[in-house]
Parts: sequence; structure tokens; C-alpha cells
Amino acid sequence: MSPERAVGDPITFDVDAAGERLDTFLATRYEDLSRSRLQALISSGHVTVDGQTVRPSRVLKSGELVSLVVPEPEPSHIVATAIPLDVVYEDRHLLVVDKPAGMTVHPAPGHHDDTLANAVLAHCPDLEGVGGELRPGIVHRLDKDTSGLLVVAKNDLAHSGLSAQFKDRSITKGYTAMVHGHPRQPRAVVDAPIGRHPKHRKRMGIVASGRASRTEYTVDVKYAGFSLLDVRPETGRTHQIRVHMASIGHPLAGDTVYGQAHPRLGRHFLHASLLRFEHPATGELVEFGSELHADLREFLESLRPG
Repeated sequence: MSPERAVGDPITFDVDAAGERLDTFLATRYEDLSRSRLQALISSGHVTVDGQTVRPSRVLKSGELVSLVVPEPEPSHIVATAIPLDVVYEDRHLLVVDKPAGMTVHPAPGHHDDTLANAVLAHCPDLEGVGGELRPGIVHRLDKDTSGLLVVAKNDLAHSGLSAQFKDRSITKGYTAMVHGHPRQPRAVVDAPIGRHPKHRKRMGIVASGRASRTEYTVDVKYAGFSLLDVRPETGRTHQIRVHMASIGHPLAGDTVYGQAHPRLGRHFLHASLLRFEHPATGELVEFGSELHADLREFLESLRPG
């Protein structure tokens, strides 16, 4: 466990045994910060050994005293906005929210103060910040019109741990999707590279030079003209599920970019319904679920069996 965090005050550690690198030594004794963040603090002079600034690779000697000062986080460029959040789970390290359709995850042109990041900044008085900046750690995203579960890191430890799990694909992400038609195979994997569309630059597409992308789907229920799928993307490319399903002739219902509009849907039918990952602080396997939001549920209930 880390010592009680005192931002701005020095935290000291006695070196009991020689031979360990400074950055490794601190990473095992101050667990609230990632190793990369600690390395940055060492390089910027916020860590001393017997009163002297040193490099992260400095090998420690028995009897030396290591002193760490964690500076106050820099103010974020993100504006805190009091937007209601549907909080599924929260502790000092992370936050799991059920994002509504229509909400952008991160500030962008046209969305300066009405995003999930704005809402989290206002919601979390205990936010410790990421990378020395007082901001939430957005480790994955959902399209604006995709609803459902999203996990946000509140400190460096959580950000580093969650990012590593997304990178090595050990996090399970489950989506509920409604597509046009009936896929021939009840269960299959779409394995096709995704990149920027060569002609329509605001769209993604199956591109030979794109990034490797894999999406597994299972047909849960068949309706007249539609199929309800359980979708498990193995990678996390922009618009991945939407592009992959359209590429096999079964675009999402209501997807005006890769398919067509539907009079009873105001957005594409895609909901992030499952998140399963190892808690970055406790190591416990945690799982969260989300039911379909009202607009998608109403559309589903209007369909006839296939």
C-alpha cells in the first residue's frame, strides 16, 4: 500500500537493500502513481536521493533516503459541467457510467462543455488526475449515438492498469446490436482491417492498409427483417462494429452512415451492455451490465418474430 498521499509535501522512503533502480523502487512502494508518471517526476526533479536529483535508472544503495514530492495537478483545459451521470459503480480509482445516446465522450469542435469528460470532472471531487493534469482518464470511447457502459480512470494507477488491459485485449466488452437481415452463420468472426475510407474521409471502411480488426458476433433472436446480436469486439477501432456488420451485408438498424435511417429509430441500434476487467488497484475481476435503453427497447418490442 502507498503512504497516505500528501500532495505537495515530501514523502520519504528508507532504502533497506542495495541494487534496485530508483523508478522500480518507487513503483513498488508508491502504488498511487504509474511507473511512467514516477519516471516523469524523477526527471523533473520531484524525487531526490539523499537530497540530490538523479535519473530514474539510478541504482540505489542501502541506507539512502528517497524523497518524493507529488505536485498539485495542473488545471485541466476541460470545463467542469454539472451534467447528470448514471453511475453504475464508483470508488477512489475508477468510475463506471452508463452513457446515454447523444453524449460525446471527449470535448471536440462543437462540444466544448457538454461531454462525458465535462460531466465526470464536475461529478468527482476526489479526482486525482492523470499524467499530472486534473482530468479524467478516458481509456476507451463510445460513439456519440452508442449508449452503454464506459469505465473512466480517476488516477494514474487506474489509468495505467486499465490502458494495459485494453492494449493486451484482456478486457471483455459486450454489445447488443440489431442488424438488418439474418446472418447466414449463427455465430462468426469478422476479421477485416479497418481504416479511413479512401473517398469519404469522415467514414471508416474495410481498407487493405488499415489496422487489424476482429469482431465476434452471435445471433440471439431473429425478427422479421432483423436480427438481435451479442457482439464481442476483440479490437477497438473507430466504428468497428458498424463497419464490420455493414461489410457482411447486415448494417446496424438506424445507422445513417453505414446503412440507412429507420422511421422508428433516432440513432443506430448499438448498446454497450457488458464490461468485465481486472480492477487495477485490487486485482479483483469485476463485471458490470447494462440493460437496453428505452428507445432501443421500444424498437425491439415493436418487431415481429422472424
